[in-house]
Amino acid sequence: MLVGLAPAAHGGNRTGRIFTGDESGNFLFRALHAVDLANRPESVRAGDGLSLSGALLTAACRCAPPGNRPTPEEFRRCRGYLERELDLVEGRRVVVAFGALAFDETLRAITRGSSAPSPRPRFAHGARAVVGRVVLFGSYHPSQQNTFTGKLTQKMLRGVLRRAIAESRKAALPAS
Repeated sequence: MLVGLAPAAHGGNRTGRIFTGDESGNFLFRALHAVDLANRPESVRAGDGLSLSGALLTAACRCAPPGNRPTPEEFRRCRGYLERELDLVEGRRVVVAFGALAFDETLRAITRGSSAPSPRPRFAHGARAVVGRVVLFGSYHPSQQNTFTGKLTQKMLRGVLRRAIAESRKAALPAS
């Protein structure tokens, strides 16, 4: 499972598919294609033939937030959707969260309101945390702010995606 922050006003909110129709999506889909999670390296609109294999792309918030930053209330209102999507993933649950806000909100959805494990997993690019039956990875968000400055490169993103793929292929985690 790949968790973004929210649909971008000029990307996913406009096109009907998260990470589609903007530079963040272009960067992400190139990486997904390179690691064989997508059948093509770009997506311009819903229904354009792009398909993912072995991955579910979702967001912590369902609406394009004002100022591109969801409020705690928006996260709270949308959390149930992310929780249900986590429930739909069969087998080993491996999640890559794009950005610190998506990482923290995914952690809240995984723990379902109970306290996070101690020590609390902290976001960093490449961070890995096992939370119950879920393996959570962190990646910098593929925003233009991160990709144009080199904070996130294709090599870095592909590295996290490859680690997540390898993790998903391992035997199921014991229940905790």
